[in-house]
Amino acid sequence: MEKRENIYRRAPKKKVCPFCVNKVDEVDYIALVKDIEKNNEKSFDRNGERRPRYIAENGKIIPRRTSGVCVKHQRDLAVAIKRARIMGLLAFKGE
Repeated sequence: MEKRENIYRRAPKKKVCPFCVNKVDEVDYIALVKDIEKNNEKSFDRNGERRPRYIAENGKIIPRRTSGVCVKHQRDLAVAIKRARIMGLLAFKGE
């Protein structure tokens, strides 16, 4: 028997790195904490677009395949989150 492809399956939308779009060279951990706190208050910005989340409810760092961040910025993002945790700006564990 031949395998039939599902003709109704939609192609996934290509995720674009928000840091590359905004031409961010380095991820600042202080600005990151402010954005994460703002994201917890409301999940949509003023234009109605959803802001990306980088930390899950339980405190884990979201993987790049889920968040859509490129490899370079995912590494910088992980370092920034870890620095913010050490400085006491973010909790190590979720609520």
